[in-house]
Amino acid sequence: MSALFNFHSFLTVVLLGICTCTYVKIHFPALLEQRTGFRGFFWKAARIGERLSPWVAVGCLTMGVSIIFF
Repeated sequence: MSALFNFHSFLTVVLLGICTCTYVKIHFPALLEQRTGFRGFFWKAARIGERLSPWVAVGCLTMGVSIIFF
């Protein structure tokens, strides 16, 4: 099944994307300077990870527990 049709897989891809973009922005800020275009999408994901980090962390923890036990 594709991640677009399975909500659990879609949520996993979105959370991992946000966490990855935030990590890249912290270590290599020059890669995510553009706020428009294709790389602007990754800049926005990194901004979500920076601003909502407690909620993203709870989402990642929940995702990890659900993958391990379900």
